[in-house]
Amino acid sequence: MATEIRIPKLGFSMEAGILAEWLAEDGAEVTAGQDLYALENEKSTQEVESPATGKLKIIISADGEEYPVGELIGMIE
Repeated sequence: MATEIRIPKLGFSMEAGILAEWLAEDGAEVTAGQDLYALENEKSTQEVESPATGKLKIIISADGEEYPVGELIGMIE
């Protein structure tokens, strides 16, 4: 079963975040807990971990773009 990767809400007032960069490439095998991407919000940049182990399928790859909390940006199959 595939696991969705969505922009998380990292702060109480956070409504959107900037996908700074992917730290794993499309098609890469990733493990749960591995850093997947860097996400910027109004106060900091944080690395977001993989929620599951499997093959990464990147849906949105535009680094530097802002996306709303909950936006689907990838899948782990």
